[in-house]
Amino acid sequence: MRFEAFTFFILALLSIAVVIAFVRLVLGPSLPDRVVALDLMTTLGIGVIAVYAIASHQAIFLDVAIIVAMISFLGTIAFAYYLERRA
Repeated sequence: MRFEAFTFFILALLSIAVVIAFVRLVLGPSLPDRVVALDLMTTLGIGVIAVYAIASHQAIFLDVAIIVAMISFLGTIAFAYYLERRA
């Protein structure tokens, strides 16, 4: 019973963090702020996937989290390349 409560608490904290990052995504004063907020939301999503993988005892979801992290990294690199070319 303690593990389920702990898992629920962690998921609640991650959900609150996603909402805060979404507010930054919508209100961000500049494009880099919005991209950082989107990257943070992706990272928090990876955290949710990892917590679910641990809670459900299914390690295959960790592979999904790794793939999402790699795609997020490539997106961040592409954005940095775009900003470098634009400046």
